[in-house]
Amino acid sequence: MKINPEVLQALKENRPVVALESTIISHGMPYPKNVETALKVEETIRSHGAVPATIGIIDGEPIVGMTPEEIEEFGKRKGVLKVSRRDLPVVYAKKLWGATTVATTMIIANQAGIEVFVTGGIGGVHRGATETMDISADLQELAKTNVTVVCAGAKAILDLPLTLEYLETMGVPVLGFKTEELPAFYNSHSGLKVDYKVESAYEMAKIIKAKRENGLVGGILLTNPIPEQYEMPKDVIDKAIDTALKEMDKQGIKGKECTPFLLKTITDLTGGDSLESNIKLVLNNAAVGSEVAKEYCKIK
Repeated sequence: MKINPEVLQALKENRPVVALESTIISHGMPYPKNVETALKVEETIRSHGAVPATIGIIDGEPIVGMTPEEIEEFGKRKGVLKVSRRDLPVVYAKKLWGATTVATTMIIANQAGIEVFVTGGIGGVHRGATETMDISADLQELAKTNVTVVCAGAKAILDLPLTLEYLETMGVPVLGFKTEELPAFYNSHSGLKVDYKVESAYEMAKIIKAKRENGLVGGILLTNPIPEQYEMPKDVIDKAIDTALKEMDKQGIKGKECTPFLLKTITDLTGGDSLESNIKLVLNNAAVGSEVAKEYCKIK
């Protein structure tokens, strides 16, 4: 594992570090928007007094804290693999380039000693999973890896009620930052309740500390609603999702290709509005995650 010297120094000095994934760069957005967004998220984390650590795999080596040049290469490079837990040994052994999903970012962040990880939305139970059994490995990772994940809920293309049920079965605390309702990615409202409402970054830090001190293995999910001014109108986004799902079925797209296809199709159908909402919610999560990381460093 290669850890950026700045990140390594911050970890040694118990200063706040926030992990970031790289799938959003290589599979989530078109170039150059992907690179611009990745660097803007890092800037947001720095402006809140934390050190960003974008995680990716280059020539089979996990990189914790990619440089701007490495992020640029990730954004432009074709054929970067989308890597989940099952892919890691192959990608390492074959010395390939890999973009980390929520699951693999959690694994590598945990190995590096980073507690807080910020993303847009986690994977979850896909619609129709009662027949397809299409359930993201992110959920299993949350059950067993000691990382706190800050997100805007699960991606809106998923079956949100079943995702919540799965997380409950796996013993993962699903918390809402200043909300009692699970955010629905592009919208702040889903009609579904989280387990507990968290009022502040300090309160969240105390929850993390209590879980770790008591040896309660597994992640914590802190869901943070997209700011109201950046929400997508519910009827517009619901229609786009339904259309994208039908197109996906028609083309026979399955497995790890589903999410990138759906997000791109929804972006096209909304004239780019959903992409802008996606960017705003990630920046908002970065701000909250940085504050949580700062508070946790003070009390751990």
